[in-house]
Amino acid sequence: MKAKVYVTLKNGVLDPQGKAISHALESLGFDEARDVRQGKFIELELADGTSEARIEEMCRKLLANTVIENYRIEIA
Repeated sequence: MKAKVYVTLKNGVLDPQGKAISHALESLGFDEARDVRQGKFIELELADGTSEARIEEMCRKLLANTVIENYRIEIA
């Protein structure tokens, strides 16, 4: 079984990497990008039957800093 975890900064948290990407896009002529936020994508291969609660625990303890980041889980 596979789980996909998307980790993004919470609204209101400064995103210097997103700003740098935004400026780089603008300098390359891509003026369409108004605001850029960057995050992490983590794909996990898990034992069959792993519960979503167990994956949530992985996110809270290691994969995301829940003080400044949100996460979303997709089971594939």
